[in-house]
Amino acid sequence: MAFRHRSSSSDQGVESGYASGSSIDSLPDIYFTRPHLKFINQQLAKLEPQDVLKWCLTSLPQLWQTSAFGLTGLAIMDMISRIDYTIRPNIELIFLDTLFHFSQTLDLVERVKERYPDLKIHAYKPEGCETTADFEEKHGERLWETNEELYDYVAKVEPAQRAYRQLEVKAVLTGRRKSQGGKRGDLDIIEIDDQGLVKVNPLANWSFKQVQAYIKENNVPTNDLLDMGYRSVGDWHSTQPVTDSEDERAGRWKGRNKTECGIHNKKSRYAMFLAEQEQLRQTELSDAIEKGLKIEAAS
Repeated sequence: MAFRHRSSSSDQGVESGYASGSSIDSLPDIYFTRPHLKFINQQLAKLEPQDVLKWCLTSLPQLWQTSAFGLTGLAIMDMISRIDYTIRPNIELIFLDTLFHFSQTLDLVERVKERYPDLKIHAYKPEGCETTADFEEKHGERLWETNEELYDYVAKVEPAQRAYRQLEVKAVLTGRRKSQGGKRGDLDIIEIDDQGLVKVNPLANWSFKQVQAYIKENNVPTNDLLDMGYRSVGDWHSTQPVTDSEDERAGRWKGRNKTECGIHNKKSRYAMFLAEQEQLRQTELSDAIEKGLKIEAAS
């Protein structure tokens, strides 16, 4: 699935992450050269989201949707349910239940299940936790304040990676759009992340008003928090209402230099974080052993 491949003498000079034409045995299940991916994005940018979804059905195996039930994700769910196509859209959904969602979000999940009874939802929680109390017992209270990187990893990144691995996900539909601001301003419709996962952003070129219009026209269920000034809803501890003059995601981690929770960031950020944690653990272990040896020698 990933663009990465086993290196060989025939791969010398090939752009990092892309297999050469001679390394057929290392090709992933879904393979795009950079020029081909650029061409696909140029073509898909001319299509309506529903047509992008039809292209996905014919082109991408093991396609899933990931959503926190934001407005764009809800629009995609509804579009999928309405697709009139020769190929039946059997796309299931992955929901990351961080255990810190608003009650309104969890209520929306139940209403979505009622509205789309054929939609199968796979909820993934932090490993080893079923409740908020479980999470706090394992990681301490307000982990997002004491160790934000760790919180993002255990609450979102690891559950996502576990879901992709267990469900054998090869491609995912996301609700990201350029108009959401931050790092999403130069978003393509088709992306490949550092792990080789294909990410499809069908509504990448839509504005917030376009999404709102679709939701209203098709009577799609929405989060009650939208009527309270919220436009992008995440965990209760990191989400605030926004004004009309602010970016759609300005209420996420407000006042801080942060626009993503980590799921859509470079994997290397988390690889580095985990490496640092492991190095710290090894250092502490070595110090403890050295201290023990000194005590033993002294006695």
